[in-house]
Amino acid sequence: MAQKIIQVDAFTDKAFTGNPAAVCLLEKAADETWMQQVAMEMNLSETAFLFPIDNGYDLRWFTPKVEVEMCGHATLASAHVLYEDGHEPSDKTIRFQTLSGELRAVKRGKWIELDFPAIRLNEVSAPGELLDGIGARPRTIRKGSFDYLVELDSETAVRTLSPNFAALARLEYRGLIVTAKSSTEEFDFISRCFFPGLGINEDPVTGSAHCALATFWADRLGKTEFLAYQASVRGGYVRVRVEGDRVHLGGQAITVMQAELI
Repeated sequence: MAQKIIQVDAFTDKAFTGNPAAVCLLEKAADETWMQQVAMEMNLSETAFLFPIDNGYDLRWFTPKVEVEMCGHATLASAHVLYEDGHEPSDKTIRFQTLSGELRAVKRGKWIELDFPAIRLNEVSAPGELLDGIGARPRTIRKGSFDYLVELDSETAVRTLSPNFAALARLEYRGLIVTAKSSTEEFDFISRCFFPGLGINEDPVTGSAHCALATFWADRLGKTEFLAYQASVRGGYVRVRVEGDRVHLGGQAITVMQAELI
């Protein structure tokens, strides 16, 4: 039987911007090798696979190369599909069981808000691969559960950064987040994210990275609510709110394609 697959642009309200994710809504658990092959075929930063379980959905995410422990934009895309296609009513909180524990999604008007764990950061010395790869002088270097986070001097430095991906691919961690305070009042901070070790040189908009960016900028700016912009070529917007050990990520999404795997 053909398997429906839906492509969604996440953290945007305009097609062909934000971060594209494929969503496969299954009837039951699927073979892991098959899921990895589908993700490789889709060739997006993540493909999400979910199926209904008691009180929610089992959710897994695959890049073209590996399964990952946390992914924000493909979770947003999954929630969007469940609400948009009528699998769940718009007033229901959706619960996802994942490798990062229970994650939740709730619809708030045109936005969907995700409930994710906060990622705390430790100040560290930079490994050689990071210094070789970043191509800029860091102001601050931190390390979280998945990534290195580097603060640069300015928004311009973030936007014009041209990393050495071969060097960054040798990092022991998932990848690198670079960030700076926004130079305008429109946003609180901007960022870019690089994960060449996962087969993703630059991720367009990274929800999970904002779980670390949230705690970093909460300490820096002395507040808990932000509007952030990820300054990739496609670009995307993330509403961020820190509440204790949780981070709430708000985003919009739009379906751009539906197909069948035959």
